[in-house]
Amino acid sequence: MAGSDRRKACAAAHVDAGAPAVILVRTQLGENIGAAARAMLNCGLSDLRLVQPRDGWPNVKALGAASGADAVLNGVRLCATVEEAVADLNLVYATTARPRELLKPELAPREAVTALRDAGRSGARLGLLFGPEKAGLKNEELVLADAIVRIPLNPAFASLNLAQAVLIMAYEWRLASGPLEEAPEPAPPPTGSARPATKDEILHFFRHLEGALDDRDFFPTPEMRPKMVQNMRTMFERISLTRQDVQTLRGVVRALTGERLRRREPPGSAD
Repeated sequence: MAGSDRRKACAAAHVDAGAPAVILVRTQLGENIGAAARAMLNCGLSDLRLVQPRDGWPNVKALGAASGADAVLNGVRLCATVEEAVADLNLVYATTARPRELLKPELAPREAVTALRDAGRSGARLGLLFGPEKAGLKNEELVLADAIVRIPLNPAFASLNLAQAVLIMAYEWRLASGPLEEAPEPAPPPTGSARPATKDEILHFFRHLEGALDDRDFFPTPEMRPKMVQNMRTMFERISLTRQDVQTLRGVVRALTGERLRRREPPGSAD
Protein backbone atom coordinates (compact mmCIF):
# COMPACT_ATOMS: atom_id res chain seq x y z
CA MET A 1 0.00 0.00 0.00
CA ALA A 2 1.17 3.50 -0.78
CA GLY A 3 0.73 6.23 1.76
CA SER A 4 4.10 7.52 2.98
CA ASP A 5 4.03 11.21 3.75
CA ARG A 6 6.85 12.56 1.55
CA ARG A 7 6.64 15.90 3.33
CA LYS A 8 8.38 14.28 6.28
CA ALA A 9 12.01 14.59 5.31
CA CYS A 10 13.33 11.72 7.36
CA ALA A 11 11.40 8.67 8.52
CA ALA A 12 14.00 8.11 11.20
CA ALA A 13 12.78 11.26 12.94
CA HIS A 14 9.37 9.68 13.45
CA VAL A 15 10.17 6.66 15.54
CA ASP A 16 9.15 5.76 19.07
CA ALA A 17 12.27 6.05 21.19
CA GLY A 18 10.82 3.75 23.84
CA ALA A 19 9.76 0.99 21.43
CA PRO A 20 11.16 -2.53 21.87
CA ALA A 21 14.13 -3.82 19.93
CA VAL A 22 13.20 -6.49 17.38
CA ILE A 23 15.60 -9.45 17.45
CA LEU A 24 15.53 -11.88 14.53
CA VAL A 25 17.38 -15.13 15.17
CA ARG A 26 18.98 -17.19 12.37
CA THR A 27 16.68 -15.71 9.73
CA GLN A 28 16.88 -17.72 6.54
CA LEU A 29 15.66 -15.25 3.92
CA GLY A 30 16.93 -11.74 3.35
CA GLU A 31 13.50 -10.84 2.02
CA ASN A 32 12.00 -11.57 5.44
CA ILE A 33 14.52 -9.28 7.11
CA GLY A 34 13.64 -6.49 4.70
CA ALA A 35 9.89 -7.02 5.08
CA ALA A 36 10.27 -7.05 8.87
CA ALA A 37 12.20 -3.76 8.70
CA ARG A 38 9.42 -2.27 6.58
CA ALA A 39 6.78 -3.41 9.10
CA MET A 40 8.82 -1.94 11.94
CA LEU A 41 9.17 1.50 10.39
CA ASN A 42 5.48 1.50 9.42
CA CYS A 43 4.77 1.38 13.15
CA GLY A 44 7.59 3.58 14.43
CA LEU A 45 10.08 0.90 15.54
CA SER A 46 13.70 1.19 14.48
CA ASP A 47 16.00 -1.01 16.61
CA LEU A 48 16.60 -4.20 14.59
CA ARG A 49 19.10 -6.82 15.77
CA LEU A 50 20.10 -9.89 13.75
CA VAL A 51 21.55 -13.06 15.24
CA GLN A 52 23.43 -15.24 12.74
CA PRO A 53 21.35 -14.55 9.61
CA ARG A 54 21.83 -17.54 7.31
CA ASP A 55 23.02 -15.56 4.30
CA GLY A 56 25.11 -13.07 6.23
CA TRP A 57 24.76 -9.31 6.44
CA PRO A 58 24.35 -6.96 4.61
CA ASN A 59 21.93 -8.66 2.22
CA VAL A 60 20.81 -7.06 -1.03
CA LYS A 61 17.53 -8.99 -0.98
CA ALA A 62 16.67 -7.40 2.36
CA LEU A 63 17.21 -3.94 0.90
CA GLY A 64 14.73 -4.57 -1.91
CA ALA A 65 12.06 -6.02 0.36
CA ALA A 66 12.38 -3.13 2.82
CA SER A 67 10.81 -0.76 0.28
CA GLY A 68 12.64 2.28 1.61
CA ALA A 69 12.95 1.40 5.29
CA ASP A 70 16.62 2.31 5.08
CA ALA A 71 16.47 4.02 8.48
CA VAL A 72 16.03 0.57 10.05
CA LEU A 73 18.43 -1.42 7.84
CA ASN A 74 21.22 1.14 8.21
CA GLY A 75 21.06 0.75 11.96
CA VAL A 76 21.00 -3.06 12.08
CA ARG A 77 23.06 -4.55 14.87
CA LEU A 78 24.63 -7.91 13.99
CA CYS A 79 25.07 -10.27 16.96
CA ALA A 80 26.80 -13.63 17.33
CA THR A 81 24.38 -15.00 19.94
CA VAL A 82 20.95 -14.32 21.41
CA GLU A 83 22.68 -13.58 24.70
CA GLU A 84 24.64 -10.78 23.05
CA ALA A 85 21.50 -9.41 21.37
CA VAL A 86 19.54 -9.11 24.62
CA ALA A 87 22.42 -8.19 26.95
CA ASP A 88 21.43 -4.53 27.43
CA LEU A 89 17.69 -5.20 27.74
CA ASN A 90 15.64 -5.56 30.91
CA LEU A 91 12.48 -7.23 29.61
CA VAL A 92 12.26 -9.57 26.61
CA TYR A 93 9.21 -11.37 25.21
CA ALA A 94 9.57 -14.19 22.69
CA THR A 95 7.09 -15.31 20.07
CA THR A 96 6.54 -19.00 19.40
CA ALA A 97 3.79 -21.08 17.83
CA ARG A 98 4.90 -24.44 19.18
CA PRO A 99 3.90 -25.81 22.60
CA ARG A 100 6.81 -25.76 25.05
CA GLU A 101 7.55 -27.36 28.38
CA LEU A 102 8.88 -24.12 29.82
CA LEU A 103 6.91 -22.70 32.73
CA LYS A 104 6.65 -19.14 31.53
CA PRO A 105 3.75 -16.69 31.32
CA GLU A 106 1.95 -16.90 27.99
CA LEU A 107 0.38 -13.73 26.62
CA ALA A 108 -1.62 -12.68 23.59
CA PRO A 109 -0.06 -9.82 21.57
CA ARG A 110 -2.20 -7.08 23.11
CA GLU A 111 -1.56 -8.32 26.65
CA ALA A 112 2.14 -8.51 25.92
CA VAL A 113 2.28 -4.98 24.55
CA THR A 114 0.39 -3.62 27.55
CA ALA A 115 2.89 -5.22 29.92
CA LEU A 116 5.83 -4.00 27.85
CA ARG A 117 4.51 -0.44 27.76
CA ASP A 118 4.00 -0.45 31.53
CA ALA A 119 7.62 -1.51 32.00
CA GLY A 120 8.82 0.98 29.40
CA ARG A 121 7.20 3.87 31.25
CA SER A 122 9.54 3.09 34.14
CA GLY A 123 12.56 3.22 31.86
CA ALA A 124 13.02 -0.50 31.17
CA ARG A 125 14.67 -1.40 27.89
CA LEU A 126 12.49 -3.81 25.93
CA GLY A 127 12.86 -6.52 23.32
CA LEU A 128 10.80 -8.82 21.10
CA LEU A 129 12.47 -12.08 20.10
CA PHE A 130 11.60 -13.96 16.89
CA GLY A 131 13.02 -17.33 15.83
CA PRO A 132 13.93 -18.68 12.38
CA GLU A 133 11.24 -19.39 9.81
CA LYS A 134 11.20 -23.19 9.99
CA ALA A 135 12.13 -24.36 13.47
CA GLY A 136 11.56 -21.34 15.72
CA LEU A 137 13.61 -20.59 18.81
CA LYS A 138 15.46 -23.25 20.76
CA ASN A 139 14.41 -23.84 24.37
CA GLU A 140 17.75 -22.53 25.65
CA GLU A 141 17.01 -19.28 23.81
CA LEU A 142 13.43 -19.08 25.06
CA VAL A 143 14.78 -19.39 28.60
CA LEU A 144 16.22 -15.88 28.18
CA ALA A 145 12.72 -14.44 27.66
CA ASP A 146 10.48 -13.24 30.48
CA ALA A 147 7.29 -14.40 28.76
CA ILE A 148 6.06 -16.12 25.62
CA VAL A 149 3.73 -14.43 23.15
CA ARG A 150 1.28 -16.61 21.23
CA ILE A 151 -0.62 -15.08 18.33
CA PRO A 152 -4.12 -16.63 18.31
CA LEU A 153 -4.62 -18.10 14.85
CA ASN A 154 -6.52 -20.93 13.19
CA PRO A 155 -5.23 -24.01 15.07
CA ALA A 156 -5.51 -26.04 11.88
CA PHE A 157 -3.26 -23.58 10.04
CA ALA A 158 -1.21 -21.46 12.42
CA SER A 159 1.83 -21.01 10.17
CA LEU A 160 2.75 -17.35 9.99
CA ASN A 161 5.42 -15.60 7.92
CA LEU A 162 8.16 -14.03 10.04
CA ALA A 163 7.53 -10.51 8.77
CA GLN A 164 3.80 -10.92 9.40
CA ALA A 165 4.51 -11.85 13.01
CA VAL A 166 6.73 -8.77 13.37
CA LEU A 167 4.00 -6.61 11.85
CA ILE A 168 1.35 -7.91 14.26
CA MET A 169 3.48 -7.12 17.30
CA ALA A 170 4.64 -3.76 15.92
CA TYR A 171 1.08 -2.78 15.05
CA GLU A 172 -0.16 -3.63 18.53
CA TRP A 173 2.61 -1.46 19.92
CA ARG A 174 1.61 1.35 17.57
CA LEU A 175 -2.06 1.11 18.62
CA ALA A 176 -1.11 1.28 22.28
CA SER A 177 1.22 4.23 21.70
CA GLY A 178 -1.07 6.68 19.92
CA PRO A 179 0.22 9.07 17.25
CA LEU A 180 4.01 9.15 17.09
CA GLU A 181 3.95 12.93 17.22
CA GLU A 182 2.19 12.70 20.58
CA ALA A 183 4.09 9.73 22.03
CA PRO A 184 5.72 10.74 25.31
CA GLU A 185 9.45 10.39 25.70
CA PRO A 186 10.34 7.28 27.71
CA ALA A 187 11.35 7.83 31.29
CA PRO A 188 15.09 7.69 31.92
CA PRO A 189 16.14 4.25 33.12
CA PRO A 190 16.30 3.89 36.90
CA THR A 191 19.82 4.11 38.28
CA GLY A 192 21.52 2.42 41.19
CA SER A 193 20.92 -0.98 42.71
CA ALA A 194 17.10 -0.75 42.50
CA ARG A 195 16.97 -0.64 38.71
CA PRO A 196 15.87 -3.77 36.83
CA ALA A 197 18.76 -6.11 36.10
CA THR A 198 19.89 -6.32 32.50
CA LYS A 199 19.95 -9.68 30.76
CA ASP A 200 23.75 -9.47 30.76
CA GLU A 201 23.84 -9.15 34.56
CA ILE A 202 21.43 -12.06 34.94
CA LEU A 203 23.45 -14.22 32.54
CA HIS A 204 26.63 -13.55 34.50
CA PHE A 205 24.84 -14.72 37.64
CA PHE A 206 23.65 -17.87 35.84
CA ARG A 207 27.19 -18.72 34.77
CA HIS A 208 28.55 -18.00 38.24
CA LEU A 209 25.96 -20.27 39.88
CA GLU A 210 26.27 -23.04 37.30
CA GLY A 211 30.08 -22.99 37.49
CA ALA A 212 29.91 -23.34 41.27
CA LEU A 213 27.48 -26.25 40.92
CA ASP A 214 29.79 -27.91 38.38
CA ASP A 215 32.67 -27.64 40.84
CA ARG A 216 30.61 -29.49 43.44
CA ASP A 217 29.28 -32.21 41.11
CA PHE A 218 25.71 -31.01 41.53
CA PHE A 219 24.57 -32.36 38.17
CA PRO A 220 24.11 -36.16 38.32
CA THR A 221 25.22 -36.75 34.72
CA PRO A 222 26.43 -34.61 31.82
CA GLU A 223 23.29 -35.60 29.91
CA MET A 224 21.04 -34.24 32.66
CA ARG A 225 22.88 -30.93 32.99
CA PRO A 226 21.27 -29.00 30.09
CA LYS A 227 17.72 -29.72 31.24
CA MET A 228 18.51 -28.90 34.88
CA VAL A 229 20.23 -25.66 33.86
CA GLN A 230 17.24 -24.75 31.69
CA ASN A 231 14.86 -25.36 34.62
CA MET A 232 16.96 -23.23 36.99
CA ARG A 233 17.25 -20.37 34.53
CA THR A 234 13.50 -20.47 33.87
CA MET A 235 12.84 -20.32 37.62
CA PHE A 236 14.97 -17.18 38.06
CA GLU A 237 13.63 -15.55 34.90
CA ARG A 238 10.12 -15.70 36.39
CA ILE A 239 11.32 -13.25 39.04
CA SER A 240 11.71 -9.58 38.15
CA LEU A 241 15.28 -9.33 39.40
CA THR A 242 16.84 -5.97 40.20
CA ARG A 243 20.53 -5.21 40.04
CA GLN A 244 20.61 -5.48 43.84
CA ASP A 245 18.94 -8.90 43.70
CA VAL A 246 21.61 -10.16 41.31
CA GLN A 247 24.40 -8.76 43.47
CA THR A 248 22.90 -10.42 46.53
CA LEU A 249 22.51 -13.78 44.77
CA ARG A 250 26.09 -13.68 43.55
CA GLY A 251 27.20 -12.83 47.08
CA VAL A 252 25.33 -15.88 48.34
CA VAL A 253 27.14 -18.09 45.81
CA ARG A 254 30.50 -16.61 46.80
CA ALA A 255 29.81 -17.16 50.49
CA LEU A 256 28.70 -20.76 50.00
CA THR A 257 31.71 -21.61 47.83
CA GLY A 258 34.29 -19.84 50.00
CA GLU A 259 35.20 -17.32 47.30
CA ARG A 260 34.76 -14.41 49.69
CA LEU A 261 37.07 -15.98 52.28
CA ARG A 262 39.76 -16.64 49.70
CA ARG A 263 39.65 -13.02 48.57
CA ARG A 264 40.19 -11.82 52.13
CA GLU A 265 43.27 -14.01 52.71
CA PRO A 266 46.55 -12.08 52.62
CA PRO A 267 48.82 -12.66 49.61
CA GLY A 268 50.88 -15.82 49.91
CA SER A 269 48.62 -17.52 52.46
CA ALA A 270 48.07 -21.25 52.10
CA ASP A 271 44.86 -22.60 50.54
